[in-house]
Amino acid sequence: MSDLIKVGAGVVIIKDGMTLLAKRQGSHAEGCYGSLGGHVEFGESPLDAVKREAREELGIEIGNIVFVSCTNMRKYGKHYIDISFVAEILSGEPTILEPHKIESFGWFPLDNLPSPLFEPVRIALEAVKTGNRYFEVTDL
Repeated sequence: MSDLIKVGAGVVIIKDGMTLLAKRQGSHAEGCYGSLGGHVEFGESPLDAVKREAREELGIEIGNIVFVSCTNMRKYGKHYIDISFVAEILSGEPTILEPHKIESFGWFPLDNLPSPLFEPVRIALEAVKTGNRYFEVTDL
């Protein structure tokens, strides 16, 4: 495990009781169902990061972005400060543009999510439901 803390930003797309999830591959939590997101790059805001990741990963433009949670997460052998948002698709049809990172994607009912679920997504959806905004996860 590295002794560096990284900053991650993710965005959950929710529409008509469904959420857009992608099966992860090629990085930590491979095989888990996650949303769009990644590392915040130097000089970039978390909002800009999720917009960029949405374009890079699935070729979509997102908007109406709302902060939902911040998590101090020590899991998957890593330590992240994770900032999560919810948003809507403004334009584009989701298409896998990074097949080395995304195995598949689909829309899933919020009351019947696939497993295993990537921890930041589970937390973001819990934050939407409960209104809690800060979380601590330790699994090291």
